[in-house]
Amino acid sequence: MPFREDHRPALVPRGPVDKPLAAVLMLHGGREHGIDTPPPWNLPGARLRLFEGAIRRSTAGGGVLIGRVRYRHRGWNGEREDAARDAHRALRELEELAGDVPTVLVGHSMGARAALRAAGDPLVRGVVGLAPWCPAEDPVEQLRGRRVALLHGDRDRTTDPRSSLDFAARARAAGAEAAGVPMVGSDHAMLRRAAAWHELTGRTVAGFLGLAELPPVISDQFAGFPEPPTQPRGTER
Repeated sequence: MPFREDHRPALVPRGPVDKPLAAVLMLHGGREHGIDTPPPWNLPGARLRLFEGAIRRSTAGGGVLIGRVRYRHRGWNGEREDAARDAHRALRELEELAGDVPTVLVGHSMGARAALRAAGDPLVRGVVGLAPWCPAEDPVEQLRGRRVALLHGDRDRTTDPRSSLDFAARARAAGAEAAGVPMVGSDHAMLRRAAAWHELTGRTVAGFLGLAELPPVISDQFAGFPEPPTQPRGTER
């Protein structure tokens, strides 16, 4: 079966923000291979939507646009890197919509791999990877100057928790502020200790955007790096 191109927008805004001062793009998981188009409602998307409320609460009053990335195909699909290509498309559409706004990418599993691959985009300030798929051969040079937090359940049997720690170490060596956080007692679905996942993700996103202090479990791993300027809350550009 040939690959089909989907020409719908890659950026799907989730709720109105008249004049965004910042943005959060959410990228759900997928498959290693798969050329079919994900349906509007699917389990990987539903998992990540559970995080949206926590992110909205943590960024309230900051003029933050929250959106999701629409994939053309379910899979990563080898050298095609389809999810990463869709992440780049969504970032360009975000720039057309809102201008040069600081952006945090939040991705789960394959979505985290796509977010990390797209993090070299000028809009991106940081990435929060949830149970990320981090192959050892994936590059890290694009993360220089970015902030990265990789959260991974120690009972995950789908993606390897050790690969997240290894990837964070490589990213630090490349000039990123990178933290790896084990989520003890949790697995790939992020349902065990779900409240802890949601709270830590929301606080980390707000910290990456300069709207709040970073959680110590993240900031303590950033020791020695200068703090970025804090974005004034509720101001307009």
